[in-house]
Amino acid sequence: MSASTSCKDRAAALLAAARRGVLPRADEIRDIGENCPGDFFRDTIEPLGDSFDPAQAAAYEQILRAWVPGQAAVTPSIPDNVDTVYVLSRVTLGADIKIVSPVLDAMKQRFAGARVVFVANRKSGELFAADSGIEHLEADYPRSGPVSARIRWARELAPKLTGGNSIVVDPDSRITQLGLVPVGPPERSFHFSSRCVGGETANLSDLVRGWLRETFGVDGRSYIAPRVEEAAGPRPVAAVSLGVGENEKKRVGGDFEARLIGEIGARFSTVWVDRGAGGGEARRVTAAVEASGAAERVRFWEGGFAGFASIISQSELYVGYDSAGQHAAAAAGVPLVTVFAGAPSERFRRRWAAAGNAGTIQILADGLTPDEILRRFVTQFQKTKLK
Repeated sequence: MSASTSCKDRAAALLAAARRGVLPRADEIRDIGENCPGDFFRDTIEPLGDSFDPAQAAAYEQILRAWVPGQAAVTPSIPDNVDTVYVLSRVTLGADIKIVSPVLDAMKQRFAGARVVFVANRKSGELFAADSGIEHLEADYPRSGPVSARIRWARELAPKLTGGNSIVVDPDSRITQLGLVPVGPPERSFHFSSRCVGGETANLSDLVRGWLRETFGVDGRSYIAPRVEEAAGPRPVAAVSLGVGENEKKRVGGDFEARLIGEIGARFSTVWVDRGAGGGEARRVTAAVEASGAAERVRFWEGGFAGFASIISQSELYVGYDSAGQHAAAAAGVPLVTVFAGAPSERFRRRWAAAGNAGTIQILADGLTPDEILRRFVTQFQKTKLK
């Protein structure tokens, strides 16, 4: 590969090689991961993981072996007396609700006398701040920087998760590079390999609950427990998030967002809209509200996601793109509509579809015009009476 080849091209070439089953030498892989880490994770590692294909998951593991030597497999066992359960964050908010919250719930049931410690960054920890049964250990995984620095960070974390009769539960966390970097004794570390289980139509909510029943003999429910923020305003209340986490493939363009807010405003007395992390996203959302014709009914949320999750939990309807908000709504039992665009595969979409006890509607936006998406929203709203 030429020295002038861009980082993006090198990462894409590595992905193609992984999918063909013919990887370059370990030193070449390390060079990409150390000098082009952003492209390496975004354009090589994430597509392999998001495929939910066992062969591509194996290729991912083979690539990471350039940094993490293979170890003999160890079957973990539960000690007779467990005093502490460390549950690792998945790092992203939506995954911490959909996948990790059932684990937290199950651990509280299975080990009623033990400390249950959520190892996570501050934003994820805030999702369960009102749950007195969960402790929070601050662990801010470095989402930038070379692969070696991320692995070193995990190894420095490991001593905090050992001692006594403790166990570690790893729900396929980025902290451990999806189970490859041990942060606890192997004989007491339990790994849910989310990329290698389930058939074509399986949902991650069902898969993690099945794993909990098989591994620990208990079920777990998805939930959130943020500190309460009042969803002020006359009822009925709807909550809306148009954030896409810098993935523009998830968005619907044109004036769709303004028209969507207008449709929601015509049906709800108060519409809480998340301004996100500020910057360009906040400006985009603000412009959509101003053009919606429903601005007088809109209240903006500006703050951390946990606070907005509290607003969602008090609403009669949640509407948004594929993001953490849909999983917060599902966990809180709030009816929701997800406009799902830009999924890398049908298997990915099915894995990540929101799963809750209340009505969940998914509008598959790829290939549809904004007019068609809006018509489907109105039709589904009327059909299911999400009011």
